[in-house]
Amino acid sequence: MNQKEMEQLFSQYGRIITSRILVDQVTGVSRGVGFIRFDKRIEAEEAIKGLNGQKPLGASEPITVKFANNPSQKTGQALLTHLYQTTARRYTGPLHHQTQRFRFSPITIDSVTNLAGVSLTGPTSAGWCIFVYNLSPEADESVLWQLFGPFGAVTNVKVIRDFTTNKCKGFGFVTMTNYDEAAMAIASLNGYRLGDRVLQVSFKTSKQHKA
Repeated sequence: MNQKEMEQLFSQYGRIITSRILVDQVTGVSRGVGFIRFDKRIEAEEAIKGLNGQKPLGASEPITVKFANNPSQKTGQALLTHLYQTTARRYTGPLHHQTQRFRFSPITIDSVTNLAGVSLTGPTSAGWCIFVYNLSPEADESVLWQLFGPFGAVTNVKVIRDFTTNKCKGFGFVTMTNYDEAAMAIASLNGYRLGDRVLQVSFKTSKQHKA
């Protein structure tokens, strides 16, 4: 299902402000997850009531329709894991090769944010860059997609890895196109407990919010 078809399906319930289907940044293939923002909450509630568990024309299985609530420790994480586990892994390969060029090991966090900002907020992916700190060594890009995807349009994620071990160095970056959505994600996820770690989430330096 493409974005236009998704909008046609949901538009019967009210006025759609924005819509988005998550696609694999490498292959361009849909990840099977979409977001619809309605003008009024009652319209969204009606759409959920009318479409959740239904099988759209041409679909092979029913769709799940729910509010994109702030992820809670148990239900949100379980749902996100379920939604993303089948396709998210393909991110790690190509994105890892991009990070290899930078050889982050001896660099301070400040200079890393500046360096990473070059690729995150270039003209092709303009937006608001968010700094995520205290990720586990096993964290990969799919974790950031899972956490930030429900809040709005995410254009880019990057986990900073140690060049020699390929383990996450404890931080990463997320680029979101909409300021309000980025601010909501930060307010909701700063202090969020992921496994045994408490995340620190903030805007990257004010000078570099926008490309």
